[in-house]
Amino acid sequence: MNQNDLLFLVVFLILLSSLTVFIVQFVRSRRGRGGSDDGRAGWWEGPWDDDDRTR
Repeated sequence: MNQNDLLFLVVFLILLSSLTVFIVQFVRSRRGRGGSDDGRAGWWEGPWDDDDRTR
């Protein structure tokens, strides 16, 4: 295995792991919108955002 093969393998593994993380995040965000609104905020909304919401 020469240096070009090793470089290709490392780049391929980085791209594969990035794609996997992107797909997992996409699926998790889609699953959260199931249509049943239980009134809970997203993980990015802290208690400081409660005053801005209209109910």
